[in-house]
Amino acid sequence: HSQLAESGGGLVQPGGSLTLSCAVTSHAYLIGWFRQGPGNEREGVSCLDSLGTTYYEDSVKGRFTFSRDNAKNTVYLQMTSLKPEDTGVYYCAAGITCLDHVLQDIRMWGQGTQVTVSS
Repeated sequence: HSQLAESGGGLVQPGGSLTLSCAVTSHAYLIGWFRQGPGNEREGVSCLDSLGTTYYEDSVKGRFTFSRDNAKNTVYLQMTSLKPEDTGVYYCAAGITCLDHVLQDIRMWGQGTQVTVSS
């Protein structure tokens, strides 16, 4: 039974850093990161395609890095230079294909982890 389990959220000051982790029990799918800010719809943040190419939403380019450690069955979202507008619940998801930075045909979601950027 495939599962996704995120961890690593928390409270950080503007300009700070956090690294989110997502434990993946199946390699059958691609993985993407999404977030949902207060009062906003869930949006795609980053997607790692089958060729190892990573795509990012424009507002996080140069600040976020999506990486994968196959030996640990874990993917990471390293977030630096965090801004208050990065606040939200972050989700990892498993799906079929990347449409730029947005994972498509989602098959499962993680439970989400809260990231709050505030002074």
